[in-house]
Amino acid sequence: MLDELAVAGFGRLDAALRTALASAGEDFAARVRATMTAYTRFATENAALLELMYTSKHRTGAEQIVLAAAAPFGLMNELVVQGQERGELEAGDPERIGIVLFATLQGIATIINGNIEKPELLDGLVDTAVDQFLRGAAPRA
Repeated sequence: MLDELAVAGFGRLDAALRTALASAGEDFAARVRATMTAYTRFATENAALLELMYTSKHRTGAEQIVLAAAAPFGLMNELVVQGQERGELEAGDPERIGIVLFATLQGIATIINGNIEKPELLDGLVDTAVDQFLRGAAPRA
């Protein structure tokens, strides 16, 4: 039953990310911001579910959960590749670049969920993180 909940959670996360991405238009920075805002909102509004999703996918026999997780993580990887193809992100391993962004956003969600910072700071922190990511991951002149 917990596995089914984790699979459904990844489905909900994927739907939230795809909805945000679809509404963002074609501007790359807007696409990143919308997707990452959707991720952190999901992570903070569904903290217990997110923890179950991530801890469940690493146990033996969790193939269905790993498969369900591939959709939202694939979407985020595709976004990095898109930025590279448009010349807005540096060349290199897209997974590695995406992990840095994901770790930052997951850290923001963790400090909100742990009551280290106030929930009303979430969107501003995400905006700052996305701005810093886009500057830091931009191609070198």
